[in-house]
Amino acid sequence: MKAKKFEQQFDDGADITASLDLSKARRVLQDQKRVNVDFPTWMVDSLDREASKLGVTRQSVIKVWLAERLEATTSKVPLQRTPKVATHR
Repeated sequence: MKAKKFEQQFDDGADITASLDLSKARRVLQDQKRVNVDFPTWMVDSLDREASKLGVTRQSVIKVWLAERLEATTSKVPLQRTPKVATHR
């Protein structure tokens, strides 16, 4: 298909996914890299409580909180602190 026809179909709101080779698609800056981090028990317990409240995994909570912090740091926007979670020390 010519680019002009492809663009016209896209602009018209047509489903163009059949025209794409999705086997080669990738999300920019989304490659995964495994890291190991050791947390104190009280922190893991707090993360698990928060994850349970939100209905997500501990890993999801960690990723979202880290992403928020990094985005705030990068954009120089003051970080909005989340309410403190009760901890058992």
